[in-house]
Amino acid sequence: MLLGPSGCGKTTLLKLVNRLYEPTRGRITVDGTDIHALPAPALRRRIGYVIQQSGLFPHMRISENIGIVPTLLKWDKARIATRVDELLDLVGLPPADYRRRYPAQLSGGEQQRVGLARALAADPSTLLMDEPFGAVDAITRTRLQDELRQIHTRFRQTVLFVTHDIEEAVRLADEIVVMREGRVVQFATPMRIVMEPVDSFVANLVGANDVLRRLSLVSVSEVLTPLAGPVGPVEPRLQRAARLRDALGALLESGADRVVVIDDDARPLGTVDLGVIQRAGTRSGAGWPAEPAVGFSGQQGSV
Repeated sequence: MLLGPSGCGKTTLLKLVNRLYEPTRGRITVDGTDIHALPAPALRRRIGYVIQQSGLFPHMRISENIGIVPTLLKWDKARIATRVDELLDLVGLPPADYRRRYPAQLSGGEQQRVGLARALAADPSTLLMDEPFGAVDAITRTRLQDELRQIHTRFRQTVLFVTHDIEEAVRLADEIVVMREGRVVQFATPMRIVMEPVDSFVANLVGANDVLRRLSLVSVSEVLTPLAGPVGPVEPRLQRAARLRDALGALLESGADRVVVIDDDARPLGTVDLGVIQRAGTRSGAGWPAEPAVGFSGQQGSV
């Protein structure tokens, strides 16, 4: 996630990656290949791009919008049609109902789903996403975020996602790049960004003093205690991917002493109680794993 205030350079960075802007110095690689080793059009066909307003062509049907890059890559019609239907299913739009519609016949959330499907059409290894969910309502936004997370889990593309919303960044990111005035000021996991901001700018940007935000970073599976005694029929249950913030809400709503953490088959794995949540909410960053050595350097302010 590329996180920062308006004008800090997030979108410029995306446009440098797919050569809508050309760098005056420095080097950018995608999958180990210098971006200038390919003609710009060929490079862009290998990279999916999703923008806030979906960017669909209004005069084209949904099937044509999704199939535009495979068409440019000379796929045969049967292969394109199959791929369009696969992707419409993937983003929750029944192909029989949507493939022949025009963008104007879709809601904002549906258009964003089609925009995501179009970006995935040629199976790119890299996705660039520029505040893709910023123009939809909160409920639709959450659903789209969930769909993106499921798609990423399934296909494992590299995703560069621009946002100025810390909640979205924390919810979706493996790593966050915090930018200010065209420079990288911190690159770290969401937990480190919130728990160990490098300066007051980052601390204020991410709300580092917000206990609920800290609880939204830790999954219940990371802190659960072994199951002691039988599970009561009214004890709340949460999937292991749920966050401690969810566990706190379940405890307050139910009045129970603990939350039971379950696996995908609803089998109990352990429990989380209020004491565990309190300790996690005040935990320091000491002892966490070191950050991975990847291509951003907050210390040097470079990308």
